[in-house]
Amino acid sequence: MSCSLKDTQISALYTLEETIAKDIFEGAVYPWEVLAKISDFIVTLGNTLPEELYEKKSDNVWIARSATVYPSACINGPAIIDEEAQIRHCAFIRGSAIVGKGAVVGNSTELKNVILFNKVQVPHYNYVGDSILGYKAHMGAGSITSNVKSDKTLVVVRAGDEKLETGLKKFGAMLGDHVEVGCNSVLNPGTVIGKQTNVYPTSMVRGFIPACSIYKKQGEIVQKY
Repeated sequence: MSCSLKDTQISALYTLEETIAKDIFEGAVYPWEVLAKISDFIVTLGNTLPEELYEKKSDNVWIARSATVYPSACINGPAIIDEEAQIRHCAFIRGSAIVGKGAVVGNSTELKNVILFNKVQVPHYNYVGDSILGYKAHMGAGSITSNVKSDKTLVVVRAGDEKLETGLKKFGAMLGDHVEVGCNSVLNPGTVIGKQTNVYPTSMVRGFIPACSIYKKQGEIVQKY
């Protein structure tokens, strides 16, 4: 199954109309280029949001009036919770997080420096850090993004025989639109998953997984169609 770094570009992974953060990607080629910009972008965008639709909380937190936030959830700024999103019991948003329209952040899920496109679901015991999840991406219960290598070296993205130095120490995963990640899977630093791809439960994933495929285990990836 052939692939190249071109398949990891923003244009190949995401429908930008499906996020309030569309403008952050302007001028970027690869999605991880915007990770360092999320915090400042939230503050700038938040101050332009209409008061009739969004309520500004303390510490640069904007929550859509149509969103549902459970009392036990903790939201640190900067953060934007978009319309109709759900932040459920004991969710922990550490900051620098954009939660898209209709997205679900579930019980005991932790977010840090992330963009969740519209309708993303991270509903049960997930950790998502330094990552971008595309439209309608879903992470099964217990699945996480590992965002720092064990040896603390900088993250490299690999696609086929190509590799690209990112210059980043913290880099979780880039999930394209409609990606389904099975329960209790670990996405290692620098993982990029193409649109419409499914990952089997309890998988250990690294590198680039092509669009429209099924990841069964390392070395066993099949095309869906």
